[in-house]
Amino acid sequence: MNVWKQRASALVQPLAAIAIGLAALAVAVALVGGSVAEAYIELWRGAFGNFYYFTNTLTRAIPILLIAVGLSLAFRAGFFNLGAEGQMVLGGISAALTALYLPAPGPVRLVAAIAAGMAAGGLWAAFAGWLNARFRINLLISTLLMNYIATYFAAYLVTVPFKDNTGSAALPQTEMIDPSAWLPKLFAGSSLHAGFWLAVAATVIVYVIMKHTVYGYQFNMIGSNPLFAAYGGIRRGPMLVAGLFISGCLAGLAGVSEVLGMQYRYLDGALTTPGYAWSGLMAALIAGSHPIGAALAAILLAALQTGAMGLERNTEVPLEVASVIQATVVLFVSAKLGIGWLKRRRKGRTTDGAAV
Repeated sequence: MNVWKQRASALVQPLAAIAIGLAALAVAVALVGGSVAEAYIELWRGAFGNFYYFTNTLTRAIPILLIAVGLSLAFRAGFFNLGAEGQMVLGGISAALTALYLPAPGPVRLVAAIAAGMAAGGLWAAFAGWLNARFRINLLISTLLMNYIATYFAAYLVTVPFKDNTGSAALPQTEMIDPSAWLPKLFAGSSLHAGFWLAVAATVIVYVIMKHTVYGYQFNMIGSNPLFAAYGGIRRGPMLVAGLFISGCLAGLAGVSEVLGMQYRYLDGALTTPGYAWSGLMAALIAGSHPIGAALAAILLAALQTGAMGLERNTEVPLEVASVIQATVVLFVSAKLGIGWLKRRRKGRTTDGAAV
């Protein structure tokens, strides 16, 4: 019964968060003098109104989903990885440079670029885990600050040694990747690319790892009861590095999917400006670190973002309304985490009192 309750919770929580966000949308639209019913209709049309908009929503969800699923694994083990943005950036720049300069046929360069991007993101995350295991450097601080190192390093690479000087704009970007190394589109005239299937496969693999393997049991045990895990012989250090490596690999794959599936080059700021990493973080927290729930939450957040673009195009409601919705969702997540912390604290006090 508890298993079904947990599964239902993983699906209900994202829907509840989005429902609260939509209620906030109604208030915001009413304050700016718009029609609430029209806003809801245009929001739906902008996200799912036709096949074109639907595929746009799925395309935007790909990097958010990959990051959310990777963070879910890390969070479930109690490893708080806030460095997904830097890991995504390193994955994107590594994939771009591999696809550009590896002397091999196009399909080989594509596979090598995907592997290089995942390895770059994974190793960058694992390094933060090693710093924590070896020197007890706070994981929240190290992963957060390492974002700046990664983004500025990638900016340097596309500004000086690998900058594309062939165009008149002279933007900080690499040269265009050859089409033979692109992720193929799934439908003609659509932005949806094969990265979607990579995201689906990643979700299934992480779910199987967490629910049906010894490693998943160890990750869950470390996150739920680290003292008992240590008593049972589970070594935190190797699990920390492994968990962050997997999380970083998926964040790196998010960067790969954008570079090889949408931009076809690495452009400075193109991965960080849309806020994919923080949307992925939000999706993981909304779903309580359940990989399937995180994937659903990622699609719903992407739908809010693409729907808000349609809302701005067809009504007088500004695009910033989407930020109001996401801010409300953040408050929901914060309240949920705070209530959970208070319950655990109260339960601890009750247990101590009973023991006395």
